Amino acid sequence: MTLSKKIVCAAVAVAAAWTLSTSTSFAADRSLYERLGGQGAIQAVVTKFINNVKGDKRIVGYFANADLKKLDKLLVEQVCMATGGPCSYSGRDMKTTHKGMKVTDAAFGALVEDLVSALDTFNVPKKEKDELLGILGPMKSDIVEAK
Repeated sequence: MTLSKKIVCAAVAVAAAWTLSTSTSFAADRSLYERLGGQGAIQAVVTKFINNVKGDKRIVGYFANADLKKLDKLLVEQVCMATGGPCSYSGRDMKTTHKGMKVTDAAFGALVEDLVSALDTFNVPKKEKDELLGILGPMKSDIVEAK
């Protein structure tokens, strides 16, 4: 199967998972992790997000020396854990990771735009999107070093 077919299949699976996960009457009782569709859905969004970042001239330079495969793994762990999933984050804290990178407010904003675009690609409902951004947003103070 070609890479583009795999991406399309993943997108369909993620969209179906989110549709099913938010259409049940007990959706409010489930964790954000479950409502997002679990690890497979999070993996699809993270992969799309990293691809967005790689194509974003505003911020791609911050990732010039990054191991993108490792970044993918760590972001999946981080989002999985932060949303109530069974994962453990094995990476460094955000302050240590971004020390000396001189990440600006504008760069952080661009990163958030790339994440929102990835979430929108998979039609993540507004409630879940806002909840996820609310969990990840406070990391800004540990990431941004320059105005």
